[in-house]
Amino acid sequence: MAEGNGRRWATRGDVVLQLRQRWDRGEFLRRYAQEQPWEPLAVSLRRPTVRELAADLGAVQDWARGWALRNGDPIRVELEPIGGRLIGVSQVPTRIWIDGYPQLWRLLGVSAEVTRFEQLLGSARSRLPRVGEWMTEHPIKVLSHQQVWPQLLAVVEWIRERSGPGVYLRQIDVPLVDTKFIETHRSILCDLLDHELPPERVDRDQPREQFAARYRFATKPVQVRLRRLDGGGLLAGLATGLPGDGPAELTLRVDDLAGLPIQGRTVFVVENEITYLAFPPIPDAVVLFGGGYGLTRLGPLSWLAERELIYWGDLDTHGFAILNQLRAAFPQARSMLMDRQTFLAHENHWGQEPKPVNARLDLLTGPEADLYRDLIEDRYGPRLRLEQERVSFAVVLEAVDEIRRIGDEVLPAIVDW
Repeated sequence: MAEGNGRRWATRGDVVLQLRQRWDRGEFLRRYAQEQPWEPLAVSLRRPTVRELAADLGAVQDWARGWALRNGDPIRVELEPIGGRLIGVSQVPTRIWIDGYPQLWRLLGVSAEVTRFEQLLGSARSRLPRVGEWMTEHPIKVLSHQQVWPQLLAVVEWIRERSGPGVYLRQIDVPLVDTKFIETHRSILCDLLDHELPPERVDRDQPREQFAARYRFATKPVQVRLRRLDGGGLLAGLATGLPGDGPAELTLRVDDLAGLPIQGRTVFVVENEITYLAFPPIPDAVVLFGGGYGLTRLGPLSWLAERELIYWGDLDTHGFAILNQLRAAFPQARSMLMDRQTFLAHENHWGQEPKPVNARLDLLTGPEADLYRDLIEDRYGPRLRLEQERVSFAVVLEAVDEIRRIGDEVLPAIVDW
């Protein structure tokens, strides 16, 4: 703003800045795209007072001349008289008016952007009408992606027409598009697909980060790795055509494993690969490498409901969240070494959890819930965790011996919490 006697008076730059902020919010282009009729737009100006006029008439006149209209000026200036008998009356700008969309585009210097948006919108409306509707609501977001907008529309169109069960993201066949492009532009693609696809084509229970699952693409098969802890074969009693009882260790897709009721009275589920490999020998038992939240997809293994199922995960908030999800599928699941005594006995091995969860976990037992609450409330320190590979192996052996000792009493174990 222009300086005058310690005061600041509005300049063209101030008006453009004020209107530009409204442009950046999409206000003007949204109304234009929705074909709303123009309403004359007025912007009030901070102008000199009578006292300032009397104190420095020259400065006021210089400021007023700055608002003199030039040929083709996109604005109208409304004047107002100020002054009086002692100092005379002067006409000073009091507000400016903009009388149409073209004038506003020229004032802001955005005519090229508007033309580009019209081109992009016209192309979308003829091919993807629902995307066109979305574009009229979010025009500035469209312009921020204008360089790749043709590819974005092509991806949405391809998914709408060709994706389905058994189709992987890698199979999207659009020029200049690969899986890296989709990952880079995932957020805007989710906006468009959520609007364009019919409800049955979008699994809204899946977060946007799980792009393939959200839009019902085929995803990497869940695989389970497991081994027999007494060295025996996993397939005893099954007609497999393999010698003996089959291998002592297998890695299978969950769907395939669902049809193979693995031999073993007790099934341990662990989260760490070295823990899985070093798990002590136990008769008639199997250890399963869970792999974090992937183990929550074990629902198809219905035969697990007939086993003594014992979960041992990290002593952190995520470990308890995984346990809670496992119990949703298999209520008889018990935990091992996920208690306050184990946690406090390994203080020298505590670490910090990068991103703790804080969710309601209704399927924890009382002692489990107590420790989970201690962790989310930072009772012993901020974001503490005890990873399972840091638990003393002697403590692991003691826990396993206790499970073996009481095994006959707890199979099948249905825990009442």
